[in-house]
Amino acid sequence: MNIPQLQIQTTSAKLGLQIDKPIQEIEQPKATQSIEQPAAILEMSTTRPQLSLDTTENRADIDLKSTLRRSAENAQYGMQQALEGAGRRAQEGQQLMKIENGASLADVIKQNTDRPQADINVRFVGDRTKLQMSFSPGSLDTDVRTQKPIVDAQANRPIHNYTQGKVTGVMEQYNSIDIDWKI
Repeated sequence: MNIPQLQIQTTSAKLGLQIDKPIQEIEQPKATQSIEQPAAILEMSTTRPQLSLDTTENRADIDLKSTLRRSAENAQYGMQQALEGAGRRAQEGQQLMKIENGASLADVIKQNTDRPQADINVRFVGDRTKLQMSFSPGSLDTDVRTQKPIVDAQANRPIHNYTQGKVTGVMEQYNSIDIDWKI
């Protein structure tokens, strides 16, 4: 016996997705930056050292004397020679007064004409110990003032481009039902 049969055949619907991916572009420009360093301020003041040398006595040793000093020395020398001469004349007068003791005019003349011979030697002039020296040290004062750097920095915003993604549903297969009778 044949029993009628009902055959049902179904096809499921298939939904496909078409996806356009999003596009994102980010660009970060470098910061705009300027740095300036002013030079430090440097101030220096000095006091010069002073060296004072008094060479008056050394110069006098090599016969480089001032006119006042030379005049004073010549006056003193003249006075001394005048006194020595007066003393010598008095002594010679005393000698001549005592002719009875065997003194003669010839002896007095011989005393005045015989001069001692001068020594010929090398003589060093200028004594270091006669050099008068005074020294006052100098000084150096420094003042340094630093300057702060001048910094100008600007951060630039990022450049951001975004294209939104898109999802579209596409029917790849539609659903269907087939009903069939079999006898």
